Amino acid sequence: MNSQKLKFFRRRIPSFECVPGCHDCCGPVTTSTEEMARLPEKTEAEHDVALANLSCPHLGLNGCEVYAERPLICRLFGTTPRLPCPNGKKPAVMLDLFIEKEIDQYFKETRQVLV
Repeated sequence: MNSQKLKFFRRRIPSFECVPGCHDCCGPVTTSTEEMARLPEKTEAEHDVALANLSCPHLGLNGCEVYAERPLICRLFGTTPRLPCPNGKKPAVMLDLFIEKEIDQYFKETRQVLV
């Protein structure tokens, strides 16, 4: 069921062009255990370094290394006034408020873990 919800939400979150080289929203985030299971495992040391740098362990020299499988929270940055892009970027049409509320409910109903 959660897999279907994730697909549904992913299709409805609008996208936009980020500032090249910017990773301001790539800080420590939480995600559902189901989304976490889709990501490559990182060592405890890699997690510790990322957390110390207020970064994500999946952020590499060329940007997000798991972009296609990035969690919902990462996809939401810049698409809703509640999570604005620090550089003012946004999609032509922001995330539908109903979908945002559904995603919030999904977050509340699922176990969240630190990426």
